[in-house]
Amino acid sequence: MSSSKAWWVLSIVAAVVVVATGVVLLRDDGRSGPRAGEDPRQTPASAASTPAAPGTLRARPVCATSAKAFTPDRVDVPDVGRGIDVVTPPRDAAGIPGVPPLTSSGKSVFAYDREQGVRPGDRRGNVLLNAHTWPDGSALGNRLLSQLQRGDRLVLHGEGRSLCYRVTERVEVLAADGLRRYYATRGRPQVAIVVCSGRRLGPGVWERRTIWFASPRA
Repeated sequence: MSSSKAWWVLSIVAAVVVVATGVVLLRDDGRSGPRAGEDPRQTPASAASTPAAPGTLRARPVCATSAKAFTPDRVDVPDVGRGIDVVTPPRDAAGIPGVPPLTSSGKSVFAYDREQGVRPGDRRGNVLLNAHTWPDGSALGNRLLSQLQRGDRLVLHGEGRSLCYRVTERVEVLAADGLRRYYATRGRPQVAIVVCSGRRLGPGVWERRTIWFASPRA
């Protein structure tokens, strides 16, 4: 699928991703559906990232707002965690961005969509990230929904580089409606994060999607 077609056609549906435990899948056909996975009621293993104490990431870090493009491998999020791991699963046969593994460790990491073709440091387009939301409230997506607000800072790290971003917008949409601009490959450079939100209607089926947009800014 061409990047221009993705811009006009792709929409968010059932993390950027649906998980049987509650992650958002980004599809190009506007349909949603569950994906099989583990039972979120099982006892979770230790988190993959270290939670930050309230206010820890509010202090201004020393990092750039422009750099040579890189593939992210860690993310800092205010009041959520430092050094949150990033995995890079491929899209599936239907063109849906890959999601973190359906494991106890997978619930605490971001997935980065390489096939979007946009990296931190590129001059245009959205860097796509997604994370799981679990019905027991223990996943990264749940913490993002609770803590990440407009004006908060994200720091993406990788290949010895770091870039700061500020959240400029937090949007909630019905899963059935999607938000096609999430897939933008043109326009200003941004990070775009999506997670499942709203009411859980059933295994892997959530009523809404919450999307954050963040622009390079210290």
